[in-house]
Parts: sequence; C-alpha cells; structure tokens
Amino acid sequence: MVLLVYAYFALREHQRFGTTGYDLGIFGQGVRAYAELRTPASEIRTATAPTAFSGEAYPLLGDHFHPILALLAPLYLLAPRVESLLLAQAALVAGSAYVMANAAGRHLGRPWAALSLGLAYGFSWGLQELIAFDFHEVAFAVPLLALACSAYLDGRWVAAAWWASGLLLVKEDLGLTAAVLGVLLLRHHRRAGLALCVGATAATGLVTLVVVPALAPDGRYGYLNQQYPYGLLDGWSVKSQTLVALLAVTAGLVLRSPLGLLTLPTLLWRLTSPNPAYWDAALHYSAVLMPIAFAALVDALRKDARLPLLIPLAVMVLMLPAKPLGDLATPDFRRVSPREAAARAAVDRVPTGVRVAASNSLAPHLIDRTRTYLAVRRVLQEHTDIDWIAVDVREPFPAGEAAAVVRIAEARGWARVHSDGDMVVLRRPAA
Repeated sequence: MVLLVYAYFALREHQRFGTTGYDLGIFGQGVRAYAELRTPASEIRTATAPTAFSGEAYPLLGDHFHPILALLAPLYLLAPRVESLLLAQAALVAGSAYVMANAAGRHLGRPWAALSLGLAYGFSWGLQELIAFDFHEVAFAVPLLALACSAYLDGRWVAAAWWASGLLLVKEDLGLTAAVLGVLLLRHHRRAGLALCVGATAATGLVTLVVVPALAPDGRYGYLNQQYPYGLLDGWSVKSQTLVALLAVTAGLVLRSPLGLLTLPTLLWRLTSPNPAYWDAALHYSAVLMPIAFAALVDALRKDARLPLLIPLAVMVLMLPAKPLGDLATPDFRRVSPREAAARAAVDRVPTGVRVAASNSLAPHLIDRTRTYLAVRRVLQEHTDIDWIAVDVREPFPAGEAAAVVRIAEARGWARVHSDGDMVVLRRPAA
C-alpha cells in the first residue's frame, strides 16, 4: 500500500510539473552519468557553482558524498527516464515500512501492532515530505536505518553495525549517526561498537575534510561555512515546530529509548545551521528521523511504556490535511490544469538531443533527451553553445532569472517559437 500510494503521488506530482531541476534534475543527470560509466556530474548544478568554476558539468561528489547512487545505474539503463528515480525512492521507503512493521509485530506481540505502526510509520510526515520533494540520496538512508534499528532491537549487534556502516555511502553527515549507534553498541558488543564508532567518525572526517574538497572545483567542502545572516538563537519559532512534530509521531516516547539518541546528530546540524531551509519540518531533511523515532517507539513499548497502538496512527491521520498526501483528496491534484498543459506543450516543442536552458520546473522533463542547464543569466553567458531556451517566466527559483534570460535572449535576436501563458520557448538564430 505504501509503495502504491507513494509511487502514484510522486509520478503525478512530476506529471503536474511539481518536481524541479533542483534537485530531481541534478540527481537524474548524476545517475545518468553513472549509467554511462562516467563520474557523476550535473549541468544543472553549474548554475550555483563557485564563481571560479566554468566547466561543462559540476562534479557531484565534490558537492555531497553519495556514491550509493551508483546502485540506480542499472535501473536507469533499463528505464532511462527520471521517473525511475521517483519509483526507486518510493520502493526504498516502502521497504523500510515493511522492516518497521515486522519489527513492531515481533517485539510487541500483538497482531495489530505491525499494521498500525507500519502504516503510522509508512505515512509519517517526514517520509511524506521526502516523497513530495523530488528525489534525494537520503532515500537510501531510510531503509538502512530501519534495518540497523531493527537489528538492534533483535539483539543482532554485528548486523546492526553493518547496516549502519552503509550510511557512510549515502551522505557525509550520516556518518555521525552511525557513530552514535556505535556508542550504543559498546555495552552489548564491544568490538562491533568500537569499530563502528571509530570507523564512522574517521570516515566522516576523511570525506568532509579530504575527499569532497579534493573533488570540488574550489577545493573545499562548501557546507562548513555557509553565508547566511542568522545565528543559533534565530528561527526557534520554526525549529520548535519541527521538534514538536518529531515528538508527536511517537507521543513523546522517542525519548524513552536509547535509540532516540540517534536523532541528535541530524537535529544538531540542522538546528545550529545558519541556513533557514534546514530548520523547517518541510523538505526531505526529516526523513532520516522517522525510522529512528519509530524504532525507539517500539523499544519503549516493549519495555514498560504504555500507549494505545492506535495513537501513532491517529496522529498521522490528523496531520494528513497539512501534509503532502493531503493533496490526494483534492480534485486539482488529478485534474490537468492550464499550467500543466502549457508546460507540457513547451517541453514538447524542444527537440531531442539539443542543448537547452530550462527553468527549474521544466528542467526535469528535459534531462533524459537533451543536455539541460538551468535558465539563469550566468549559464547563458558561460555556455554559448546553448541553442534552445524553455522557461516559465514566473519561475520562483532562482528569483527573476527565467524572465531575465528571456529578455536578454530576445534582445540578442533569439526567436520566440512557442508562447503559451507564462511558458516561452526560444531558439537561437542561425549563424
């Protein structure tokens, strides 16, 4: 059920032009590179590359360390469409729901525990936000964390360490989560705990301080010193909502298990970051917290905690209207809007095999058959071999860039070959 609902939601959201170049387009280009036996790189990502960078495509391993994405290359070879990534993400989340439901059934010994907690977890708000916002590498972390926590609950300490070690291939910040699990394992299996704790910590330092800077065009890990005018005391009206939402899914019982400590690395870097995008409960950043929270819930319930098993399910249902899956109940989600029709006509007007600068919402629909860049002034200036432009002139990200690109191109003599509402397609004049 989780797989079917999420697969339908993700594909329909993409069909409605609700996905974006940042990030589905970037990951699509990266996986396509793996499938073609190239190192992962993205033409779209060049739009926000360091000013000194002027290459054809940005090396993605110099941005974040996620070599696990190479596992999607065979799938992309079989079905070379960006929708393959959306389906893979839905399958990874659904797989984690199966693991969590099994763990609940085994440890709580009640026939409805697996169904109730499996659904509450599978449709929890953090996983909904992951599915609703394009594709991200943390989709792989969700089943790995579910498997690691399930093994911990079973007392399979070595297996828990092995599953957690896979997080090192997903994203550089998750190594600290693995290290915390290593600390928890020390009291049960000293060798496995020590190996995971020391190994994960060392690997995190190596990746962030050596590997990523070595692959980055500017020679540094760009997320250590983000330039935003906010401090630790800012944004707590938003940050507190995220914390309350995390506590709500388990009725606060996440605090009753040592597994709850695994949430701390993710919460610490997010709540101390000057980047306000990390504070909110929206986007994909909370997905990794969900398997931890529900495993902690199972751990608390199997000990001495008392909580009706329908409570987490009821909390999930109550939150639905304010979360992405609430859109499924609206007629507009299934109806083809004038914007969707206009956007579809615009991308269909772009020929296969060309170089095109596209606005954020149109880019994912072009990357499988064109060389696609983001339509910003910098790209138009640096890549003079682009022959097509396809944009929504009201595109909100980057603000004002799509409309500016159209003005500049038309002033240079580009021909408007398609125009429908806010959708514009331009072609470079023949030499």
